[in-house]
Amino acid sequence: MASVLLPAASPSPEATATAVSKAAGNIEGADALKNVVTEKSVTAGTVIEWLDSFGFALGSTRISVWGAIVVLAVIVGLYLFARIGSKVAHRLFARLTGLDPARRLLGEKLLSILIWLIAIFIGIDMLGIDLTALTVFSGAFGLAIGFGLQKTFGNLLAGIILLMDRSIKPGDVIAVNDGISNTVGQVKKIGLRAVSVTTRDMKEYLIPNENLMINQVENWSYSSRNVRVRLQMVVDHSADLDLAETLMIEAAKASPRVLNLPPPAAWITQLTEDGVFYEIRIWINDPEDGLANVRSDVLKRVWRSFRDNNVPVPNRTTRQVQLEQTEALKELIAVLRETKPGETPDKN
Repeated sequence: MASVLLPAASPSPEATATAVSKAAGNIEGADALKNVVTEKSVTAGTVIEWLDSFGFALGSTRISVWGAIVVLAVIVGLYLFARIGSKVAHRLFARLTGLDPARRLLGEKLLSILIWLIAIFIGIDMLGIDLTALTVFSGAFGLAIGFGLQKTFGNLLAGIILLMDRSIKPGDVIAVNDGISNTVGQVKKIGLRAVSVTTRDMKEYLIPNENLMINQVENWSYSSRNVRVRLQMVVDHSADLDLAETLMIEAAKASPRVLNLPPPAAWITQLTEDGVFYEIRIWINDPEDGLANVRSDVLKRVWRSFRDNNVPVPNRTTRQVQLEQTEALKELIAVLRETKPGETPDKN
């Protein structure tokens, strides 16, 4: 069978340059946009060609000013799209009053994550990024990214779990013990990375979500908002204890924040030489408003009641001492009385 050898076609320099330009085109999305604009307006196309002429080669990829502008515009546009979408999701779930705050927040966060993922994939498609080119870095680079973002993804997953099981909700009063200190405050916000807790000193702590999963957390309003507060009180041994207990309970009931059910109580905890020690136990259902102020209010009311009803309290600055009247003591007192100021008593 005879074969005919034809001379190979030699591409012209213009064709070669075009092929190289297409092969080393910076971004497909930028080239497509440039072609569309050039077809619509010659002037705009000229400006784009001028911007595209400035650039540099990075390996087999050419990066131009026009390509950088397109990339920046796409990133900014998609960022604004994701931000606006997240705000719309927040307003949408805020209107769903049938759901509890934790479920509304969970739905809002999941929808926001979905919006950001959609924005990222739209950006990849618009810019014409070939993801297969990234497979070269999927080994060591992917492992490094995984280790670097391990805590970030851990906090993200912990935040979703906290919202799903509703163990911690916005508005709860919690105490977090990290082994060094005990932070008490009200949960203001549960974010994707951390929980915002505001103390009574108006200090805002950002506690990573993962810490709330692995450390001991006291939730004062998990199943009930009722919190018991304990106050210490001391009365003198000579006081009428029944009257003192009645006055303490009535004073506690008169405080606006103290609940009637469960009722306040006063219990004797110690009997010492300093007095009779009582513990006043009261209940409140608004721990986010603080504990020190309700303690102060109740104690002031107790003090006024004791003063008005002549209930004595121990005065530790004055202590009465009774000495046995012996002959030696009487002689010592007589000597002290005869001694003039500034003189030393005669020991003999």
